[in-house]
Amino acid sequence: MGRAKPAIGGQAVIEGVMMRSPEFTAVAVRKNDEIIVKKEKNSSITDKYPVLKLPVLRGAVALIEMLVIGVRALSYSAGIAAGEEEELTGRDIFYAVALAIGFAVLLFIVVPTLLVKLIAGGVKSHLLLNLIEGVIRIAVFLLYLIFISSMKDIRRFFEYHGAEHKAVHCYENGEELTIENARKYTTLHPRCGTSFLLVVMIVSILLFSLLGWPGILARIASRVLLFPMVAGISYEFIRLAGRSRSPLIQVISAPGMWLQLLTTREPDDSQLEVALEALKSVLSGGGTVAG
Repeated sequence: MGRAKPAIGGQAVIEGVMMRSPEFTAVAVRKNDEIIVKKEKNSSITDKYPVLKLPVLRGAVALIEMLVIGVRALSYSAGIAAGEEEELTGRDIFYAVALAIGFAVLLFIVVPTLLVKLIAGGVKSHLLLNLIEGVIRIAVFLLYLIFISSMKDIRRFFEYHGAEHKAVHCYENGEELTIENARKYTTLHPRCGTSFLLVVMIVSILLFSLLGWPGILARIASRVLLFPMVAGISYEFIRLAGRSRSPLIQVISAPGMWLQLLTTREPDDSQLEVALEALKSVLSGGGTVAG
């Protein structure tokens, strides 16, 4: 039996794609007719503290690390697009990640929790209240995606997201990494971050239902404090969905795949070329490694 392929993940950036293998991270950005590629060797806190590689724990760690890597990749691509290559400092990255987490907490935890009181003030069942809160959270998420997907610049960003998925599908199916081969694949992928976020919201409904319905401050605090566990459980499911061909797993994964219809678009060949360059870079042991 052949050795399993290393898992490749990534994300869209400004006029480009970031790809990440177990060993390397590469950001490919198009600037006019040129594709600029920056490649770095990966490092993780889990290498220093192996206990963090345990199931569930590794998901929470991976989420924070991907936020940091994602912010750096977005900053780098924005700099290339603007003709600048100034790197973010550690403090800049900390503030950017903290701002992103703060925004997510406000929009997807605080707002739904407050809205429950307005919508279901007369409901006494703790289970039903948690279910209503979860439905509101998913509705807010959907409205947010619909709103941003209507923006012209975001639509182009989502085209690069589709290019990333097509390139990864081409790799996972063992084909030569060419535009022609990648073009035929779907823009949807079971390990996508969009699917992960939907799983997070479903897992949060189940987990938060076990806590009853305390006061508003305790409710918000408990959801924030338990979020790493929610993220860890969700991460394990997404890992399973990415490698399983079980009909049951595929059915459970279907809503997350449908949701990607909002966050991916069909890319053109120039965008596929960028995604493939990023992918080839992380799969190659050689090349220029920054830093």
